Amino acid sequence: MNGFWGRGVELAKLRSDLAEVRRTGTGRMVAMRGRRQSGKSRLVAEFVENAKVPYLFTTAVKSASTRVQMETVMRDMDASRVALPQRDVAFAAPVASWADLFARLGLAVGDKPAVVVLDEFPWAVEGDRTLEGVLQNAWDRTLEGLPILLILVGSDLAMMQRLSEHDRPLYGRALERSISPLSPRGVAEACGGERNPVDLLDVYLATGGYPRLVTEASRHSSAKRFVKSQLGDGSSPLLVTGQRVLSAEFPDGVAARAVLEAIGAMEVGHGTFASTVARLGGDDPSRGTQVTRALETLQAKQLIDIDVPVGETLKSRRRRYRITDPYLRFWFRFCAPELAHIERGRADLALDAYDRGYLPWRGRAIEPIVQGAVNRLAGLRGGGFSGVETVGSWWDRTNAHEYDFVGADRNGSTRWVGSIKWRTGRPMSASDSSALAVARLTIPGAENAKLLAVCPAGVSDEAGFDRVLTAADILNAFP
Repeated sequence: MNGFWGRGVELAKLRSDLAEVRRTGTGRMVAMRGRRQSGKSRLVAEFVENAKVPYLFTTAVKSASTRVQMETVMRDMDASRVALPQRDVAFAAPVASWADLFARLGLAVGDKPAVVVLDEFPWAVEGDRTLEGVLQNAWDRTLEGLPILLILVGSDLAMMQRLSEHDRPLYGRALERSISPLSPRGVAEACGGERNPVDLLDVYLATGGYPRLVTEASRHSSAKRFVKSQLGDGSSPLLVTGQRVLSAEFPDGVAARAVLEAIGAMEVGHGTFASTVARLGGDDPSRGTQVTRALETLQAKQLIDIDVPVGETLKSRRRRYRITDPYLRFWFRFCAPELAHIERGRADLALDAYDRGYLPWRGRAIEPIVQGAVNRLAGLRGGGFSGVETVGSWWDRTNAHEYDFVGADRNGSTRWVGSIKWRTGRPMSASDSSALAVARLTIPGAENAKLLAVCPAGVSDEAGFDRVLTAADILNAFP
């Protein structure tokens, strides 16, 4: 399949699952979750099309009756390029229910390995609340004893996680897999290896690795050209995808969406509890309670992260709330505020806001990406950050002292402190390292910390840092 990139790790796991089914002759169930547009279905389609075994790939229909769901299953079964061996015998008559479908699958598969994919599984459960229990009975009685790799796919992250909870029918039966959008390296692969690492990371910040957006970006010579072309078109994927993601997560416009929008409107989609309450406005004394409940909902949906200074617990009063998804951070900053302008034909205002605001915004937006890259390097032998187990930022109660990167060991001792200067024209210098060295006196347990510089332009010869990471180093840290 053309245009498929960056999923080597995920494909390898699925191939390993199928190999285990072949080896044992018994079934394996995988529950795969990921946000809408993250590329789950495309990943599984790529796998089944190249697995060289019979398969059924069916997608549930939202709000459909059982009859419609079964009709959809039959159409999808007919569309399989490699049909289940005994399909014509097992499904000679119409299927009446999920229980009927699962009963016939055993006959259709026979003794040869096969893959069965139930995409948008939460929609199927929505239409039939007994489905989980029906599948559990079929799995325990029949399907687990057959060479079937059963893959359940869903975009409702909370629901897919609940599948494996101890009080649910499928507890202990399904292997959990979380599928994220493409990594920065996957974005680089899609856009071609000749482009500048800074530009490739700009593409990642704007698209969040969403495959459809990355495909659009790969058609342009730079991230800036891509963004400007999209901001000039009110129906472009860059503008529309964010609206669709939010509509899927908040179909009823619940209060949690208002809180997410308040956080997104702040710098880099990140703010404190007080600033979030203030952003919502109003004099309602219960506003704080509403925000607290909304934040819990947003955490459950994995839409926000809680940042605390390295060394603090999540109960710290210095909590900050940050939108998890890089694309949504970008969307709230440069797309959402400009939608009205674009719709009335004033895309020039959106383009001007992007030109004026992008570089300052990028300087903060890149920080979680850098921290994620160093966290990966810390887990690699020879990665250069041996002993580091906790990676993040640090700030004091007054925000007078704030450091972009802190890496601590399991005992809480700070091994590294770092400064991120995301600029291409001027290297970091000795004055930057001197300013960073103050962290050794400010952060508890940092007396012997090494100094890290992160800068696309590198450092000057006399800078005095213990290690330097460039944009290429950050990009290459990801799988």
